Amino acid sequence: MRQTMREGFFYSCLLVALAGLLAGIAHAQNARLAPTPPMGWNDCTFFSEKNLTEALVRAEAHAMATNGMKAAGYRYVNLDAGWEGLRDAHGNILPNSQFRNMKALGDYIHSLGLKFGIYSTPGPWVCGGAYTGSYMHEAQDARTFASWGVDYLKYDYCTANGVYRPDEIQSAYRKMYEALQSTGRPIVFSLCEYGWEQVWRWGTSVGGNLWRTAGDDQNNYNRMAYIGFDQDGLEKYAGPGHWNDPDILEVGNGALTANEEKLQMSLWSILAAPLLAGNDLRTMSPQTLAILINREVIAVDQDPEGIEGHRVAEEGPLEVWMKPLSDGSRAVGLFNRETGEGRITVNFNDIGIHGPARVRDLWEHRTLGIYQGSFSATVPTHGVVMVKVTPE
Repeated sequence: MRQTMREGFFYSCLLVALAGLLAGIAHAQNARLAPTPPMGWNDCTFFSEKNLTEALVRAEAHAMATNGMKAAGYRYVNLDAGWEGLRDAHGNILPNSQFRNMKALGDYIHSLGLKFGIYSTPGPWVCGGAYTGSYMHEAQDARTFASWGVDYLKYDYCTANGVYRPDEIQSAYRKMYEALQSTGRPIVFSLCEYGWEQVWRWGTSVGGNLWRTAGDDQNNYNRMAYIGFDQDGLEKYAGPGHWNDPDILEVGNGALTANEEKLQMSLWSILAAPLLAGNDLRTMSPQTLAILINREVIAVDQDPEGIEGHRVAEEGPLEVWMKPLSDGSRAVGLFNRETGEGRITVNFNDIGIHGPARVRDLWEHRTLGIYQGSFSATVPTHGVVMVKVTPE
């Protein structure tokens, strides 16, 4: 009896170890695909679906490759809804008349040293019902995407709620993940279901590399701020290979002030969020480009430790957020969410630093000095002071 019990205990331990090993392999697989938050461009916030053309995508890709964005880390050129046509007699999805050759488009993007992203939905149609979705064609579409050289799939739940129950959301996403896996091509899998059913708790189990945590961002300060500052508490679900996604950047789309654009770029970087520009890369101003390619701010977002930041202090509209970095320093954002200047202080004890620390302003690109116990700054309306605090 004791021998049988020992054998049972041994095999139980073996199974637990094997399960842990497999889980580790799955995690490593995800981490290889998106070890840091994806950076790139998506057309959906600035361009309408009717304006999306192959020529436009090629021009945006060329701009990204030559204007400093590629050098700063931006890689993905992502099409949203509007490329889809109908299906042929064999059920293969075809692009619409605005796109001549998807394989050639992917090859062009790859020739620039960039990556090719595409869009679909587990529903029968994309949002609005104008274009074809992947419902009942998941494996077929995955093979088609792989043959085109796709590197990133945004999978938008959209009309899927007409064919799946809420308790079937996970299985709908799992179906496409398994289809992508079967192609043998590494494709980043972006779950777009607006934070329904607490996706951050199960996104990795269906193969997600990132998942939307809220509804669509919009080109106005109030919506952007509401989504961004509402991310606190989700940080434990993010890390290398699996990221919380508060949606696309509105930097350069015309409605935000320069201070508000810096606020979004700072907050998204502290959140370790994907940095997907949503503006017209061909015509943006030098000021917009400078915000998008600020190397010191991007380094916070792309820190290899992959820790998402969180709120550490709040006083009315004045907030302090902190993200630990792999070199032992802290990225800190002092945010003023309302009108009028505000004086904001970060206490070093609140961010795990005890003793003097060197403070560097990441937007001004200058070291401010050594501070004892705290650092304070005056922050403009809807603005930010973003610093790196390093223990001395």
